[in-house]
This record gives sequence, C-alpha cells and structure tokens, in this order.
Amino acid sequence: MVDAVVAVQWLEKLQNTLEPYPGAYLALMISALLVAAGLANWVTKRILLRGLRRLLNRLPGADTGRGSHLMRVISRLSNVVPSQVIASGIRIVPDLPPGLVGFIIGACQAWAILTVVLALSHALDAANDLYERRPEARNKPIKGYLQVAKIIIFVIAGLSIVATLAGVDLRYLVTGLGAATAVLMLIFQDTILSLVASVQISGDGRIRIGDWIEMPSQNADGDVIDIALHTVTVQNFDKTITTIPTKKLVTESFKNWRGMQEAGGRRIKRALFLDQHSVRFMEEQDLAFLGQFALLGDYLRGKQQELGQWNGRLREQGVAEVNSRRVTNLGTFRAYVERYLASHPGIHTDMTLLVRQLQPTTEGLPLELYCFTRSTAWGEYEAVQSDIFDHLLAILPAFGLRVFQASSDAMLIAGQRQLAGSE
Repeated sequence: MVDAVVAVQWLEKLQNTLEPYPGAYLALMISALLVAAGLANWVTKRILLRGLRRLLNRLPGADTGRGSHLMRVISRLSNVVPSQVIASGIRIVPDLPPGLVGFIIGACQAWAILTVVLALSHALDAANDLYERRPEARNKPIKGYLQVAKIIIFVIAGLSIVATLAGVDLRYLVTGLGAATAVLMLIFQDTILSLVASVQISGDGRIRIGDWIEMPSQNADGDVIDIALHTVTVQNFDKTITTIPTKKLVTESFKNWRGMQEAGGRRIKRALFLDQHSVRFMEEQDLAFLGQFALLGDYLRGKQQELGQWNGRLREQGVAEVNSRRVTNLGTFRAYVERYLASHPGIHTDMTLLVRQLQPTTEGLPLELYCFTRSTAWGEYEAVQSDIFDHLLAILPAFGLRVFQASSDAMLIAGQRQLAGSE
C-alpha cells in the first residue's frame, strides 16, 4: 500500500515537472506502457516458458510428444500477457479520450479471445495427433468431429469479438442472429452434409485410413491417407493425390479392397484362349506319355477305368464303337491345371478354385482360371500369377494344344526371307 502511494506521488511529481512540455508526459506514459508490455512478453517467453519446457522434458513420458504439444498450447496462451498489461495500464494514462481507452481495452480483450481460441484449436490438433498413434485410430478416426468442434469454437469466438468491439452483450447478439438461422444453414449446408457423412463413415467403418479404394467417378484408385470433415484424401498408385468430398462416399458407389486384404487371398480370374482346332481325342501313346506326369497319373488311371466300364457296357449291348467315350487332350489339360493350382504353394486352397471353359468366341476357346493367391501384396500376387501362366503356356504343346492369337504378317515375312535365301 505504501509503495503504491509512493508511486502515485512520484508520477504526480513527474507530471508537474513535464507540464511545460505539452504531450511529453502522455508520450512518456505510453512509451512506458509499451516497454512494460514488451518486458512482460520477454519474461514470459524467455524465462517462464523455457523453465517450463525443461521441466516437462524431465517428466516421464516426455518422448510420447505430449509435452511438446502442451508447450505449444501454453506458448500460444502466453501471447495474452502483453495485451492484458496494455489493457490494465491504459486506464492510468492521462488525457486519453474515453472512447479511445474503451476501444483499446476492447481490442486487447478481442486479441485475448483470439489467442485462446487458437490455443484451443492447436490443443484439438494435438489431441488428434496423439489419438492417431493408438491402434484403434485407423478404424475410428476423430478428425472430422474435431473439425466440427473447431468451427463451433471459431464461430463463438467471432461473435464474442464482434460483441466486445461493439460494446454489446453477447446474448443479445446471439438472439439477433436467431433470425438469420436459415441463411446460416444455407452457408454451412456443405459442412452439415459432410458431418452427417463423416458420422456414417465412422459408424459403419466403410472407409478407414490405409484402405485401398476404387472410385472411377472421382478418378481415385489407391490408399486412403486422410479422412477429414469435408474430404477424404487418396494417394493413387501413380503417386498422385485425389481428394473426394466426404458426402460422395455416402451417395455414390465405390469399391473397398479391405475385404480382400482381411480374407488373406487375392483373386486370379484370367483365361487362356485356346485354338479350338487343336482339341482332339487322345491316342494310347499320348495317354502313356501324359501318364508319366505326377499330377495326372491318378486322374488318367481313374478316367481309363471309368471309360473302360462305360464302353464295355456299350459293347455288350452291341452298340457301334463310334458311340464310345474317349479321353480328350482339353479335358486332360483342364484336370492338369486344376491339380497344378491345388499343389502350387502360392495358391490358397481353402478358397474357391475352379478351372472352367467359357463360351467360345471369335478369339478362341477361353479356359478360365479362378482361384486366390495366399499373398494379397501386389508384387507377390503378380509374381504368382505370372509364374502360373508361364508354366501353362510352356506346357500346352505337351497336350497337343495351341494358344489362339490373331494372325500377323510375321509368318509371311519369315517365308519370304526363306525364299529369298534359297534363291
């Protein structure tokens, strides 16, 4: 109390001393106020924050990032200190118009509100960053909800700043905006739709971070790397980035490959197009040769026994030999392919495994392989698929079959060269 009285007396004495110099005392007081605000800012950031940072770094769990996030929030809040020093000291500066004093105090309060809101925004970002380190964050992202919270906080802060600068009660300002609800709904309709879509996506888990999705309407084919309120970001396999409006994932169709990855098998659905002119019955020497194949030994023995019994009954009935059943090279090859796939280490035998003929086309007779690889990784999947078809294409001649392909002038050119060489 005594110190305050002494300070007031000293200021009065200083004012009397500078009275012959108009404006000198006012300029001195404003300068002193700015110096005090700067000093408060320096002490807060250079001394208090540094000491607090060292203390947090020594606490357990500092390596998790919580301490750094907390320091960033506190650092933003420290910006309030100089504004409050100015707001408190401007009242004792003499000869200032009351309107100017009120405006400066209101501006300091508005700055404090904005600073607190920015600190809260960073706190929400920090909360999302820490949450995304949890295992369940991939399935239940909260970034969209936090963005909605940010919007609400910034709207409230904006209204508070306007009310503070205008010198009106915030309740009256909010009441006055009630009549503009329809306009606000129109302005924020995309945000509302995105919020609803975000809730649905999070609720049913149709999209998660890391999912491979295909959405041709949005030119998206790649991995989901971010799920926000308004957009879902996809990194395509060509390393380009596509942003999809969140509401599109509710109103439009897309393909999510997560089911394939979780099942542990990736489908091969591909056909060999065979020349139908190469399909024929097998002769005894052909059966003897193919019987040496480990994968066909049991099949051919069983098939010959079955056909022998069938044809024996036909002979007993006196039916002509032309009605007898015989083994075909195509049927034998189909059996070989099925057994080859079942024995292949890269094929998932617990899932569907089919080798079937499709309807003949002008491009040949399709023999389709329908099976699943054990690995869902792209590179390993392509390696297994290529290995299978490499083998089948190479072994086709052993069955007397040919692959059908469109004719070219390659044979004609080769023949012309031979003729030219013979001449």
